[in-house]
Order: sequence, then C-alpha cells, then structure tokens
Amino acid sequence: MCLYAKYRTYDGQCNNMEHQFWGVAQTPFRRNLPPIYENAEEITPHFGYTAMMKQWGQFLAHDIEQTAPGLARQTYMKGAICNKTCENLDPCYNVPMPAEDPRMQSEKRSEISCIEVERSSATCGSGQTGPIYRQLTYREQMNILTAFIDGSGIYGSAEVDALNLRDLFGDHGLLRFDIVSETQKPYLPFERESSMECRRNRSHENPISCFLAGDYRANEQLALLSMHTLWLREHNRIATKFLEINPHWDGEIIYQETRKLIGAMLQVITYEHWLPKVLGSDGYAELIGPYKGYDPEVNPTLANSFSAAALRFGHTIVNPILYRLDKNFEPIKEGHIPLHEAFFAPERLLSEGGIDPLLRGLFAMPMKAPKEQQLVNKELTHKLFSRVEESMYDLATINIQRGRDHGLPGYVAFRRWCNFSVPETWDDLADDVPDNNVRAKLKELYGHPGNIDLWVGLILERRLAGALVGPTIGCILGDQFRRLRTGDRF
Repeated sequence: MCLYAKYRTYDGQCNNMEHQFWGVAQTPFRRNLPPIYENAEEITPHFGYTAMMKQWGQFLAHDIEQTAPGLARQTYMKGAICNKTCENLDPCYNVPMPAEDPRMQSEKRSEISCIEVERSSATCGSGQTGPIYRQLTYREQMNILTAFIDGSGIYGSAEVDALNLRDLFGDHGLLRFDIVSETQKPYLPFERESSMECRRNRSHENPISCFLAGDYRANEQLALLSMHTLWLREHNRIATKFLEINPHWDGEIIYQETRKLIGAMLQVITYEHWLPKVLGSDGYAELIGPYKGYDPEVNPTLANSFSAAALRFGHTIVNPILYRLDKNFEPIKEGHIPLHEAFFAPERLLSEGGIDPLLRGLFAMPMKAPKEQQLVNKELTHKLFSRVEESMYDLATINIQRGRDHGLPGYVAFRRWCNFSVPETWDDLADDVPDNNVRAKLKELYGHPGNIDLWVGLILERRLAGALVGPTIGCILGDQFRRLRTGDRF
C-alpha cells in the first residue's frame, strides 16, 4: 500500500501509486521480447560533438542501471576461480580465445586462454526447474538501481546509502565531502572501508582509497569520477543557496528540495540536450516527442534489451585517451592520460590538477566517431582494467556474452519487434549494414542473419540522419526513454 509522499523514496517504491514496484531498485528488468536461452587501434574523431556526449551517457547509465552481478567468482561444482579456468560451470561463463590472438602472447595469458565473464545474478525463483518449482521459468536478471532518472548515482538507491552520504553533523542539507588541501575544492568522501580496486592500481606509486558516491562505479575512470565530484559540489552549492533564501528550512527540507532540483536538472540535460543528439532531431521528434504528462499505466522499468545491449552503444564513442587541458586549453604539464591508466586511479585526480582539466577535455575535444571499422578502441578490448585486475577484459566480448547470458533474442528478432523489415539473406542487410566487408565478416561468423547477436547488429546499423545510432537502437532507446519520462510521477 502506498501513501502519498512529497519526495521520492530512495529505492523508487511508490513512484506509481497503483504499481508500487515499477522501476524499483532490485527488481527484474522488463522484457520487450521473451528470452531465448540455448538448452580497434585507429580511431576517427567526430567533430560534431565533444567527448562529453560519451561521458554524459555513462553517467546517465550509472544513474538508471546496474545489473546485479554474480555472487561468486568460483564454480559451484569444483570451486575453481573463474579467471583460472576455461570451464563454463556456473557462475563462470568464460569465452575461449583463439591461439593466434596476439593477446595470448602476454604474460597475463600464460596460464589461461579465455576471457573471464561471470553470469549475472538471477532474480529469486527465476530460471528454476524441479519438483519444488513444478515448472520451467525463464531466468531473469535484476536491476539493483531505480529505473528513474533521479540522481541515484549521486544519492544512492537505498536509504542506508543515502544517509551514509549525507553530512548529518550540521543541519544544512549538505552531502559529505573531504578536503585534501586548502588550495583545492571539496572532493567526494573517501571510503573508510574501501574495496581494493583503487589500492591495486599499478599506474601510480602511491594508490589511495576509492572515493564514495551514490554509485560504487564512480571510481571506474577519472572522467566519470570528475562528474560525480562536480555534482557533489553542485548539490552543496544549491543547498547553501536554499539556506540563505529560506533560513527557516531545516536540513531535511534543504536536502530533499536540492535532491529534487538536481533530479530535474539531470532530466533536462538528458531530454533536451543529450537524447536529441543521440537520436537526431527528427528521430527525437518521432521516437520521443513532446511530453504529455504522467501516465500511471506506463511501466518505466528498464527493459533487459535496453540495459544489456542498446544503451551500450556508448562503448563505440569512447576515446582511448582522456584529454586534460589547462585554463588556456593547452595540455597540462602531466599530459593526457591513456584510458587504461585512468581506471580506478583517484590519486591522479588529487595530484594532477583536479577535475577541471578533465572537464575541459570533455567539453573541448571531439568524441570518437562510431565508424564500422573502428567501433571499440583497444583500450577497451585489450587493456580494460589491466592496471587493477589479474585478468585482461575485452568489453566487446563481454557485451556479446552478456547478451547471451541474459537470453536476449537476436538483432533480427528486434527488427521484427520494431516493425522493420526482416532480412532473410545477407543481401537483404545491404541497406542497413552497407559495408560489404562487414557483411562478409558477419556471414563468416554467423552463417545466417537471424543468428546475429543483438548488440553486434545494433552498433553496425547505418545511422539515422543526424544521429549517433541506427533505427533499431533508436526504437529500443525511444521506447525506454518515453517510459522513463511518462511513467515517472515526479
């Protein structure tokens, strides 16, 4: 039963008064289609948009989506650690690497010949068979964040996390922060009981603890960490102004009103600035259209295909370098930084100029263009988390394997769902995947168009006019972002 509340709950409950669990944290993803389970070194800059396009996309994704990971990294049957075995025994879902792959020659590959992947956690009671359940049920994955664009990456998706991030020593509605020197502005608070990711980073002589934010992935790379730091400062700036204007407000009102305003700012940036560039102005008008008000019959819960495939188009516009610029928009003396050296490296934020050089780089430098022959750069396919993990990860491979783990129907099935033409032959794909070499490679790998993995087909499509994505991604993104706007009571 839902009672009326002026402010959002932290986990998203009762946003919809009749369907209190729609869009709530730690609930299953929606399915647009029933699941199907089986029994680049060179880049081209895109001078139309800056690198902030990519960075806003990641910051937004971390506000609305986090698939619950597997609970273990070792096989249940034999106890083997997933990064030490190539056996696909639950929860390990590793991908074998061919012997001729140049990555097999690295020291890290001397003992293991596969890319480590663990299965996402299943929602309780799903994917079960046997006399207890008396039926076969599809395996469903869980979103541990609220689906709503509500600033949960800043404030957390559970009340206990939100309270831990607040400055409760004063009654001013502020978020906690740490001061590292008198010459620098406040930073996110340090994790007191830190996970080891940041301390394991081998790109710096003196690694430090991770910073604490509403989403634990904030430290994943320096540009993302800069965004989290910026929004911490913005919350505290607005809260301080609210106190000046309304000295009779207590800390709770100041905090909630600031949180409400920050959520609105995130939505405005997303719908008025970011999405029209992703979908193109014509695509946005057709797929999103004008806002017509809240509709309690619209379920905003994220679709599995949106989370595990369509939203991951952003991986094709990631630059291999984080540019850092001084006040004159020249490189800082420490220089730019390769992306793989920016993973879980918060100490470089403190000792190499703070967040301003990174933000200038995001606003001033072009993003990577998503060209067919240069889709995912090698920082993500050869060096992902290489400074902090024993294993080398390949983001493109993980995206494909994640889609299979989640039982996502293939690319052609979603073309049918979007009411687009359904290719039966490779020539039928010529209009949507115009590169002959790419189609030939797809034919070699998949045999038939109906076998193409969803993420692969999505990122290879010819892009809509003035857009960064093709029609099928646009269809999935449009459906989801309409739901997120129309199905959000706040």
